[in-house]
Amino acid sequence: QVQLVESGGGLVQAGGSLRLSCAASGRSFSGAVNVSDWAWFRQAPGQEREFVAFINRRGSGYYADSVKGRFTISRDNAQNTVLLQMLSLKPEDTAVYYCAAVFAQHLIVVPYRQVHEYDYWGQGTQVTVSS
Repeated sequence: QVQLVESGGGLVQAGGSLRLSCAASGRSFSGAVNVSDWAWFRQAPGQEREFVAFINRRGSGYYADSVKGRFTISRDNAQNTVLLQMLSLKPEDTAVYYCAAVFAQHLIVVPYRQVHEYDYWGQGTQVTVSS
């Protein structure tokens, strides 16, 4: 069974930065070990979980318009880990951030932006940006 463990959340002032990480362990239902595609989502109180960023097996990153130019998603295949570097944080970035993983056999070129497209989720890490 795959486990995703996030770290790096916290409290920061507006304009500050944080880096989130998420590490995968275990095997998928199909027996795969290495995550093929990763994503970050976030969920603010009273809001639906929303897409933030996606990275495919080739390292191509895709972003929600609200974070484009401020957030960078990257991956470390050797460590089976995904990172989210967040710069110029705003109070509206406050949310619980979740990593999500896919073990796809094919190359994903159109990023998965929907919650239901992911089988594996981390427990979430709180990011709070004060004004």
